[in-house]
Amino acid sequence: MADQPQASKSIPVLPPIGNMNPQSPPGKDGIVRMPSSPQPTSHRTSFVENLRGNPSSPRAHRAPSLTQQGQALQELLNNPPTANQSGHNEFTGRDWRTIQVGEIVDLGQVRFVEMSTTVEEATNALITGGSPNVVLLRDSPTSQTAIGTFDYSDLNAYLLLVVGLAQPDERHSSSFKELAQKGREGQPIPLRDVKDLGKKEPLITLPHSANLTKAVEVFGSGIHRIIVVKEHTADVVGVLTQLRLVRFFWEHRHNFPVIEPLYQRTLRELDIASHSVIAIHGDRPLTDALELMNNEGITSLPVLDHQRNVIGNISHVDVRLLTKNTSLPLLRSSCIHFISVILSERGVNDGKDSYPVFYVNPFSTLAHTVAKLVATVSHRMWVVESPSPASSGPPTPLLTPSAPVLSANLLSSGISASPSLGGAPTTLTGAPPLTSAPVTANLSTGSLPPGSLSGHLAGVVSLTDILNVFAKASGLHPNDPNDTRRQRRRSSSASVRRSVESSRSESVGGGSISGGDLSRRGSISGAGRR
Repeated sequence: MADQPQASKSIPVLPPIGNMNPQSPPGKDGIVRMPSSPQPTSHRTSFVENLRGNPSSPRAHRAPSLTQQGQALQELLNNPPTANQSGHNEFTGRDWRTIQVGEIVDLGQVRFVEMSTTVEEATNALITGGSPNVVLLRDSPTSQTAIGTFDYSDLNAYLLLVVGLAQPDERHSSSFKELAQKGREGQPIPLRDVKDLGKKEPLITLPHSANLTKAVEVFGSGIHRIIVVKEHTADVVGVLTQLRLVRFFWEHRHNFPVIEPLYQRTLRELDIASHSVIAIHGDRPLTDALELMNNEGITSLPVLDHQRNVIGNISHVDVRLLTKNTSLPLLRSSCIHFISVILSERGVNDGKDSYPVFYVNPFSTLAHTVAKLVATVSHRMWVVESPSPASSGPPTPLLTPSAPVLSANLLSSGISASPSLGGAPTTLTGAPPLTSAPVTANLSTGSLPPGSLSGHLAGVVSLTDILNVFAKASGLHPNDPNDTRRQRRRSSSASVRRSVESSRSESVGGGSISGGDLSRRGSISGAGRR
């Protein structure tokens, strides 16, 4: 999530997910089992060949992957991001509440596209632009006024529509079906036609002269970004995000005595972690994770094994890996396989194996938590307890990065449904869950090496939670973040076919996680919060 890869010149057109390859029926626990052997298909270059070439023996890579996982963790703990140690900077001796938002935004991070810009072009701008992972929409090339945004949540919603998994509301049914068909055929689609697909939060603006107190209150209420404008105008001069503000407080914490003492307290002492978590099993299809993030208006999911140990993380930013020609089979793969692809991509771009640490425990200090958030460029950390024993089974090199070679995209040329992908979109409610295509070795959460387990999922702490604490400690009065989350879920013109409402009553900590629902949400430790 930290580094954005360079984009190719187009993004793919994905056909509706219809007649998938057959799969084994769900077991008693409702978890879909991937086929143990490939289904017969006509010979063609395999996804594994395209992605990795000729890999060496999997077992030969097992130890280095786990070793580097530990090294990455130890390096982060030993060398967390620190404040300016010179003792003097422009913020020394200043009350943070008097600092203006314009002083901490990066003017070079403002990226505009027009409403007439195609989805393909906007996606390229989004991927190549990197942080803050958003492009602003405007009416004309000469305008400096933002009238909307396009981000990875919008891209996710668009992909779900094109592959046939999004169900528009009645008012937009005919127009969105036409859009989906155009997308499959590779026709250019302007952003004005898809701007209402994804979950949207209010477009909040602040003048560059506003004090940081305004930004902290807004962010502590659950808003993720603020458009900074020139005073007395609507001209954009910057984009301020939650992560940028948290990083600012962290790097200059010694200058702010109101906030600095909070860093030494534990998450449990601050009562900062939420015990309501939406998660997904590693054996579930990747499409389930994409649907869940889209439906719930969230930007990342913890991936669990059958004992509720956190084994990985999928973010909406990772959707960029699905905009390539060769990435089409990933939509039919499991979440745990997609995690291995994410790690592979990080290894290629960083020049070394990478295993980001996305978890803390209830006794972690706020300083430890914020250091990890800043180092991994993340919006949340999963709170875990001691790991539960994993299912028995031989260790596999699941988390060993490979080297994907992603080819050109497809949107400009279109794609026709092959026999294995053709047919009308399947209504998922009441139908057998999708299975992963036989593109790689059978991967399951039960075969994970013990060293890859972080711990038993117990909650989540987000940038919103942290800034909410900062606001209250400074005498401010942010709104309830849950109100913003509910509004975000209601803001989309389309939702995926599968309903996740029934899963909301499931308890993450209520013992067994059997059942076929996508998510597990509810009180984890029995001690409710908020």
